[in-house]
Amino acid sequence: MSLIDLSIFIVYMILMLGVGFYFMRKNTGQDDYYVGGRNIGSWHIGLSVVATDVGGGFSVGLGGLGFMMGLSGSWMLFTGLLGAWMAAVLLIPKVRSNPAFENFYTLPQIFQHLFDKKVGIAAAVISFVGYLGFTSSQLLAGAKLASGTFPALDLNMALLIMGIIAVVYTVLGGLKAVIYTDTIQWIVLMAGFIFIGLPISYFHVGGWEAIRSTLPDEYFSLTNLSWQDFANWGITILPIWFVGMTLYQRIFASADVKSAKKAWFIAGLFEWPIMAFMGVSLGLLAKVAFEQGLIVESLDTLDPEMGLPILLSTVLPPGIMGLMMSAYFSAVLSTADSCLMAASGNLTTDLFGKILKTKDDKFVMRISQLFTLLIGIVALVIALQMTNVLELMLYSYAFMVSGLFVPIIAGLFWNMRSPKAALASMIIGGVTTAALSLMKFPLPFGLDPNFFGVFASLAVFLLVFRIDK
Repeated sequence: MSLIDLSIFIVYMILMLGVGFYFMRKNTGQDDYYVGGRNIGSWHIGLSVVATDVGGGFSVGLGGLGFMMGLSGSWMLFTGLLGAWMAAVLLIPKVRSNPAFENFYTLPQIFQHLFDKKVGIAAAVISFVGYLGFTSSQLLAGAKLASGTFPALDLNMALLIMGIIAVVYTVLGGLKAVIYTDTIQWIVLMAGFIFIGLPISYFHVGGWEAIRSTLPDEYFSLTNLSWQDFANWGITILPIWFVGMTLYQRIFASADVKSAKKAWFIAGLFEWPIMAFMGVSLGLLAKVAFEQGLIVESLDTLDPEMGLPILLSTVLPPGIMGLMMSAYFSAVLSTADSCLMAASGNLTTDLFGKILKTKDDKFVMRISQLFTLLIGIVALVIALQMTNVLELMLYSYAFMVSGLFVPIIAGLFWNMRSPKAALASMIIGGVTTAALSLMKFPLPFGLDPNFFGVFASLAVFLLVFRIDK
């Protein structure tokens, strides 16, 4: 790694830490720390939403899909577009305009309001565990990028560097630091893709004729996937827009309903087609480079998610390399910081809220920072045990969706507010998905465990609700 690349990267990381320090001095209490003072504009919210949702995990994961299946991998983020726009039309008016929710910080507070305290605690535990895993996936994504791009840096050392940077500025600045750094990070990422990664990789592999002659036709098709692929992505990603703590924090942080809806429409468009096609296109170019022998790895040992960072390390000249890696690390940090804030909010507000209720705002904010730090350390330890970014990320999504989706829909939209039904469906849904995921035996029709977890959750909710009436 050249000195100029290292200098660019270090300066960028110092700037991110500087934003955290700046907002640490500005924040005065939980409203600032967890919901950004409830008056942030739609463009900042929208870019933060898409940066959080796509982030490093999907950036690395999309590259892996492009490497394995070509342009059809873009359909994974089409479910993100659908989820964002459905949430804008259906969810945001229900949540942001409800006077009962106007002082809330977290999703489990809504569960407690709709059902009871036990359901709220169960929701907090499920959300906390899910976002702990999701944070780990983002740190792993950053470590893969770093170790794949800088051969002298091993995976564990890269994980430590990513973890320390992400945790420190999030601990310092809270949600305001997260949202404003997300905006910067997303702009840096898009500029890096559009002006550096794609054009340089395209010309390095020989242009369009070389690309077409190297790969089979299915890599350029939008139908190179099974219905199970699309169904599994849909059941995992689309519902997260209704149960994601990071998203509710941004709904609460928006100035009003109109501003929040605009932010979600912006986020959807950036997810698909913009980010979706850029991510898989870079993965496709990595596959071309591999087939041409530019990536010196055997097919048996090459992790598809490593193809893209290895390609970038091969083709980018000094100086440009530092800019592109800053762009990719932006994607990682923009999701890791939000997940840390979500998990920290679950602990501070939902699980320890009663104890902290009598304390002053400054004390609560310091405890919030401590929780954020501890969660970051645990997430780093988990990341050290994992190898696949997309798998860890989708497992975390699936656990939250199967436990939380049915009760929140029933409570908010169907007016079916049975605490017993909600608690039973959360436990059965989450346990079903977790058990089937761990057992790893083939499931009917090639569907993911999450499918069966969600349907088990729905069946149990309806059954217990009927008995409880």
